[in-house]
Amino acid sequence: MSFGTLIDAAALRDLVDRPDVTVIDCRFDLINPEGGRRAYLKGHIPGARYADLNKDLSAPIRPNSGRHPLPLPKDFAATLDRLGIGNAAQVIAYDDAGGSFAARLWWLLRWLGHGAVAVLDGGINAWTAAGGTLESGEEKPLPRGTAGGGRTSPPTDGAAVIETAEIAAFLTDPKHLLVDARAAERFAGLVEPIDAVAGHIGGAVNHPFSANLAPDGRFLTGPELRRLWDARLAGRGAEHVAAMCGSGVTACHNLLSLEIAGLRGAKLYAGSWSEWIRDPKRPVARGS
Repeated sequence: MSFGTLIDAAALRDLVDRPDVTVIDCRFDLINPEGGRRAYLKGHIPGARYADLNKDLSAPIRPNSGRHPLPLPKDFAATLDRLGIGNAAQVIAYDDAGGSFAARLWWLLRWLGHGAVAVLDGGINAWTAAGGTLESGEEKPLPRGTAGGGRTSPPTDGAAVIETAEIAAFLTDPKHLLVDARAAERFAGLVEPIDAVAGHIGGAVNHPFSANLAPDGRFLTGPELRRLWDARLAGRGAEHVAAMCGSGVTACHNLLSLEIAGLRGAKLYAGSWSEWIRDPKRPVARGS
């Protein structure tokens, strides 16, 4: 048993009670940061533990960083210990936002070399629609021996990340493509509900993460995503793609969709728009 991209609710129902399966609730609200935790306490998949985007899946904000810097490996290893994610665990991440937050945990674990991690397709709504029950309250104590294994080693694939200092040079090469996962109106600079500056990085293209989803909130099929991305990449290999968004979170949704489509090797611009605009000398583009 190994799920590396998606798992459906029916398959999870058959696995959820297994000791080698760890379910993580990643619900979050960017406008109301405590909302995800409150939703977890109200009702979550039985046995699931909660990972907070700000506290567990990101490092503290620095003066020149974006809103969700990547956690240091040693700090993330401690988080894995707390969550009970052992080295051999099959991890299932879910949320209530089309996988937009769960994909961040998916990417972080893959970054550290943990391949057995999947996003619950359709999230908690798919779980309840399939007859899955919920439980409320705090996390149950971990069984003895379920720890993250003290993983303090550096990420296995440092090449999976691109830094702000590399973006300008990246965009000078036409074989490269910087893909922004924010909604079209944010990309165009028409609205900006979160960051201090509206717009996008000149030369980037827009692929809202919502384009990866069917109307029911589940991911499009692999062949459908492949057609979508083939049109977007216009002959480029995925290894020439860098994914960004507002802060490096929903960008992971695009990276997951590329993986489902069989297109591997794209990078994450973890700092994304919120880091780019820290320096007012960096150019800002508006319009589609």
